Amino acid sequence: MTRECAPPAPGIGAPLSGSVLAEAAVVFAVVLSIHATVLDRYSWCAVALAVQAFYVQYKWDRLLQQGSAVFQFRMSANSGLLPSSMVMPLLGLVMKERCQAAEHPYFERFGIVVAATGMAVALFSSVLALGITRPVPTNTCVILSLAGGVIIYIMKHSLSVGEVIEVLEVLLIFVYLNMILLYLLPRCFTPGEALLVLSGISFMLNQLIKRSLTVVESQGDPVDFFLLVVVVGMVLMGIFFSILFVFMDSGTWASSIFFHLMTCVLGLGVVVPWLQRLIHRNPLLWLLQFLFQTETRLYLLAYWSLLAAFACLVVLYQNAKRSSSESKKHQAPIIARKYFHFIVVATYIPGIIFDRPLLYVAATVCLAVFVFLEYVRYFRIKPLGHTLRSLLCLFLDERDSGPLILTHIYLLLGMSLPIWLVPRPCTQKDSLGGARALVPYAGVLAVGVGDTVASIFGSTMGEIRWPGTKKTFEGTMTSIFAQIISVALILIFDSGVDLNHSYAWILGSISTVSLLEAYTTQIDNLLLPLYLLILLMA
Repeated sequence: MTRECAPPAPGIGAPLSGSVLAEAAVVFAVVLSIHATVLDRYSWCAVALAVQAFYVQYKWDRLLQQGSAVFQFRMSANSGLLPSSMVMPLLGLVMKERCQAAEHPYFERFGIVVAATGMAVALFSSVLALGITRPVPTNTCVILSLAGGVIIYIMKHSLSVGEVIEVLEVLLIFVYLNMILLYLLPRCFTPGEALLVLSGISFMLNQLIKRSLTVVESQGDPVDFFLLVVVVGMVLMGIFFSILFVFMDSGTWASSIFFHLMTCVLGLGVVVPWLQRLIHRNPLLWLLQFLFQTETRLYLLAYWSLLAAFACLVVLYQNAKRSSSESKKHQAPIIARKYFHFIVVATYIPGIIFDRPLLYVAATVCLAVFVFLEYVRYFRIKPLGHTLRSLLCLFLDERDSGPLILTHIYLLLGMSLPIWLVPRPCTQKDSLGGARALVPYAGVLAVGVGDTVASIFGSTMGEIRWPGTKKTFEGTMTSIFAQIISVALILIFDSGVDLNHSYAWILGSISTVSLLEAYTTQIDNLLLPLYLLILLMA
């Protein structure tokens, strides 16, 4: 597919090594903090994984500079292998600790499987980079072999046969998704972003297959199954239409009608029956009953509808300004793009305080809508395809360099992942006391408040730049201050939050993630909430 609009031109050349080293230092600080907190054999594996990822990242960066990578990656950033490699293993470690404290052995083992899967996928990405590097870097291969040997030895003696098979299944799915999606979507990801996104999708797909095959034995909340089925269904739908429209012109009315009909067939004929098999009831009736179960939910839905209408008005207003502007390349200013961050903050905070299950489901529905509209825009499906292309082009930035526009989807994911990822059985028995009480607010703090304030103040008043980056010292400091103020407001308005004097850890976590925002060239909407989530859970 050709792009009818282009993002602002990215910076030329690879990022300065100083910024890469600073980003690595921040990631190592997080890894060592989690290691000191957990301090078991699995945390030693995480340290070994971080060391090898640090060395291999430079090989990936060299491949990107030389254009020798197998697929086309986003060029306005470094490879991002180190920060992305550590997310899933660290998340599994802190999940294991919290569920162990909550005396929930099933999710404790689940956390170990998450950590092992993240390490396996990261090691595969490292092997892939070294396999296509010429000449073969001997020293890096030795470091990778040592780290991989330690991780494999420990995991071999820690996982059951069934858990080992589960890790290998996710790795196999990841390999195939990697080949398919990176071929279909050139320049949409860096290697690190591809690792992070595709490993998450692969894990969810494997979990859905596993639970579908053991549906008689499986027990769980319907909202968990709803998330799994919706995410996997939307990904499979995208792959299906991408292959189909290789042989058809997607911009015709005939193709558009066929797209809508097949969407209905796949939704009502595959996704809905699949979900019904898992929750043992009609999914549509369950969803309606769930949404309108209490009066509070009706008020929240009405409030969110008003916010959605306001967001649409912002888009239309900015496009009206572009139409009246003499410049055809008019782009929305940073402050205008950050309006949406304020809107999602206003959306998520009432949901977290008053009804988290409703927010969980509403965010899942919103994700499905966003992905579907992106399919309509990407394939130029009538009657909205060209309109969406024109409306969304205004809000592109240098990270939207591929055929897809993903920034708004990453924003939704960054806000929602802290709600989705923490197993609810592990939030009982005060296992989320202290700093862990802020875990659901990780997305609000890191992206909704921190990233927004840093961008606005840094671009308007910042003068002192961090070495090797465009980010400013003033932006980072105001970001930290704004997040501290937000924590104080959360304490006032959310009576369920009790920090138990863990203020130093909270301040350190916020400061660390703010430094990561200053130096990373990856998608901060996705990366920052995950790192803040990990630190707060620890």
